[in-house]
Amino acid sequence: MAYDIINLNEDLSYQKQAVISREIIRKNNSTVTLFAFDQGQGLSEHKAPFDALVHVVDGEVEISIDGEKHHLKAGELIIMPANIPHALQSITAFKMVLTMLRTPKEDKKD
Repeated sequence: MAYDIINLNEDLSYQKQAVISREIIRKNNSTVTLFAFDQGQGLSEHKAPFDALVHVVDGEVEISIDGEKHHLKAGELIIMPANIPHALQSITAFKMVLTMLRTPKEDKKD
């Protein structure tokens, strides 16, 4: 069986004034997507119906979750809870791995 090795520095490049993404896994209950944001780029506030784990692998980003700002840099992780507004704004050019985790309603705690 062959396994793919992904190198974020080689397989996903920064592009001037752009956000680049590459989905690497899509399953019924999860997705994993690589992102490269040029400095000054971001994602406006939105909600997702499932939890999302952000792993910053290069650079720095400000992530707002329910109005609270978090400054993350390479090597740091944060979980954005389902149905809570969140936004991302790059401080420097940055790369992240975004893992979306869908959980059955019966497993969620209110």
